[in-house]
Amino acid sequence: MEFIIITGMSGSGKSTAINALEDIGFFCIDNIPPQLIPKFSAICAQVEDERLKKAAFVTDIRGGEMFLGLNGIIDELKRSGVNVKVIFLNASDDAIKRRYKETRRLHPLFNTEDGNMDKAVGDEREILAPIAEIADYTIDTGMLSTAELKQAVANLFLDKMSDSMLVKCTSFGFKFGIPGDADLVFDVRFLPNPFYIPELKAKTGLQSEVRDFVMKNETAQELERRLKELLEFLIPRYVAEGKSQLVIAFGCTGGKHRSVTFAERLLEQLKASGYKATVFHRDLSKK
Repeated sequence: MEFIIITGMSGSGKSTAINALEDIGFFCIDNIPPQLIPKFSAICAQVEDERLKKAAFVTDIRGGEMFLGLNGIIDELKRSGVNVKVIFLNASDDAIKRRYKETRRLHPLFNTEDGNMDKAVGDEREILAPIAEIADYTIDTGMLSTAELKQAVANLFLDKMSDSMLVKCTSFGFKFGIPGDADLVFDVRFLPNPFYIPELKAKTGLQSEVRDFVMKNETAQELERRLKELLEFLIPRYVAEGKSQLVIAFGCTGGKHRSVTFAERLLEQLKASGYKATVFHRDLSKK
């Protein structure tokens, strides 16, 4: 059996994430106390229904004291032979508070903290720290649209779940902030900027003219060579450690030219080397 447990900060998009998994064939249950997941597993083992062999669950702070036992439940499931992966959804405090203000819903700890939203969010983050540390996949949803989040989650599990690591190549613009889920961040702002070339300004690193301009620079070529050597050293060691996701982020000023070029080129190199890899251009459509 293959189980996915989705958890994380309230307001970070867990309902959207589980909808994405349901769309690609997972049997999904929202807001389940952790203690019921092993019982569901036992039922699945007795029922000849292939639909139940791949299941996803949302469990979070709404479960109250029952939720505090999640880490132990995950260990129990793994000991019983269930292939369990944990997705942790995160977002900045400001993003969480903004979403609750927009939806006019109450945070699960709002009344417990006498209406102090700052304390509610802070307490939840402290409670979630132990589960965040053991998560297989962490997604920062603070700057993602609903469609982008669904795509990010679906991309993780479109293929059969395995212990192999997914490498996510991300481009971003520093003026919009560094991605919160990045493991490795490379700043490529020192390279010549296509933005100042009139015929390239409106184009992006997805187009050959921009990529050719960026990569004809000797410094860019040397950077790519050194990055290749570094990642050839690092990635096998992350895999050996059991890491499930590695997010490599390239940043330039606006996230449209240089960073996109390097993210796309790294994607090609990783796939050629046999790694499971995806690409995500966070700020490509921003003005």
